[in-house]
Amino acid sequence: MNAPGPRPPLRVVIADDEVLVRTGFRVILQSEDDFEVVAEAENGEAAVSACRRCRPDVVLMDVRMPVMNGLEATRRVLAAAPACRVIVLTTFDLDEYVYAAVAAGASGFLLKSVTAEQLAASIRLVAAGDALLAPSITRRLIERFAGDHRPPATAHEALASLSGRELEVLKLMARGLSNAELAEALHLGQTTVKSHVGRVLTKLDLRDRVQAVVFAYETGLVEPGTERSRSSS
Repeated sequence: MNAPGPRPPLRVVIADDEVLVRTGFRVILQSEDDFEVVAEAENGEAAVSACRRCRPDVVLMDVRMPVMNGLEATRRVLAAAPACRVIVLTTFDLDEYVYAAVAAGASGFLLKSVTAEQLAASIRLVAAGDALLAPSITRRLIERFAGDHRPPATAHEALASLSGRELEVLKLMARGLSNAELAEALHLGQTTVKSHVGRVLTKLDLRDRVQAVVFAYETGLVEPGTERSRSSS
């Protein structure tokens, strides 16, 4: 039996209206073997066009851009290519667009001050189907918005469809635990944890873990102030 060949590099589009930001990110990613920057875009409209043309795996999407902002661009990119993953880039961790970007389907958030190592690791994480929320953004997102957005009436019905174990998994996901940390906390194998996470997302009709976090807070399953601090574990 032939051994599987090497995986193709992750295709990335960089969308930012600042040339220096785009150049810096491109240089970082091109220094890694598993990334290919297939296009750059200076505004949201150009980002949508680039994604239609290049079919990237991941888009690094600035929020504040001319012509079309990153929020609308994220909606359009994901409407055309649901399998694509969008990481929203922001200069400030209290950006008013962050919550709306979650609703638009973004799979992650990064401050532009991230290190090269953090950037590369974050893209790999999101491309693998996980979600990424910088801790400072998660906390402020929850504190600012969780009490102001009521879930649809069907949300609690969907929540009731989860098993006891699945509810436990959702609560821990909402508090920021990764799959490895979930496995350790629940004394389960990571494959089993992935299955539980997948069933939670399917039953709740959620795109990824970012939306699961928001869902958990909106429905009151987890309340602001109870999320786990990584430094406390």
